[in-house]
Amino acid sequence: MIRVLVVDDEALIRTGFQRILEAAGDIEVVATVAGGQAVQAVHDAQPDLVLLDIRMPDVDGLTILAQLRPLPRPPVVAMLTTFGMDEYVAAALRSGAAGFLLKDTDPEELPFLVRALASGGTVLASKIARTVVNGYLDAAPHEVAALGVARLTDRERSVLLLVAQSLSNRDIAVRLCLSVGTVKDHVSSLFAKLQVTSRVQAALLAERAGILRPSREREGR
Repeated sequence: MIRVLVVDDEALIRTGFQRILEAAGDIEVVATVAGGQAVQAVHDAQPDLVLLDIRMPDVDGLTILAQLRPLPRPPVVAMLTTFGMDEYVAAALRSGAAGFLLKDTDPEELPFLVRALASGGTVLASKIARTVVNGYLDAAPHEVAALGVARLTDRERSVLLLVAQSLSNRDIAVRLCLSVGTVKDHVSSLFAKLQVTSRVQAALLAERAGILRPSREREGR
């Protein structure tokens, strides 16, 4: 059972997401709260995933995200918003958000996206993905990024390439014939070497280092 906390300032939104997700059968919404109660709710309910509104009147989602990241076992956090403005996307991803969903996401797709996030995947709404692509794919390889990637072992590099393809730890384990635990160890190690805190950050750094381009070029031929 995937344990989800929904944080939004509008009760109607919270109720709607709760009904959609709990209808899936394998997802439990352990609490729905406004922004001011979010951090305490995480401590009390211990969710696996937090769907966090980015713009709320009492406290904004980026502030809450920053408060959750230092926890010993922080939940996966996906930003939930009606806004797709570049500054929010960049700030959320830099702060460790694992996904960025729009509130008008198709209700039939939402449970699948939640499962992907809970299993270690990265989820970006299509409008958000375009912002990320426009901001990073055309950037020249960054020297610091290249140096970080150079520190990885061959196995960690292989894992990073699959992380950048949004594969979950389980899918990576199947692809590389490894245990899920071993994949988790590799992901933790490459995070430390790259000095990142999320799969999105790792994927973007890999893109900036230029290691994804050869495979993309081959795919385009």
